[in-house]
Amino acid sequence: MVITHSPSVDAAVRQASNGTPGTAGNAASLLVLRKAMDVQEAGAAALLAALPQAPALATEGTLGRNINTYA
Repeated sequence: MVITHSPSVDAAVRQASNGTPGTAGNAASLLVLRKAMDVQEAGAAALLAALPQAPALATEGTLGRNINTYA
């Protein structure tokens, strides 16, 4: 998922920046932009939560206690 170049966010930014300040259309555009950014944030958070946890270092024995390497 590419967060930086999302078509929905780009369109919302373009629409919000083209509006006249203080109008209902500009307010609606900003609300759409905020909603699009919230959706992107939720997607990014879900991707980060889905990452597997790194294995823990060994606490006893002679192997795996000093260098944290795994394949």
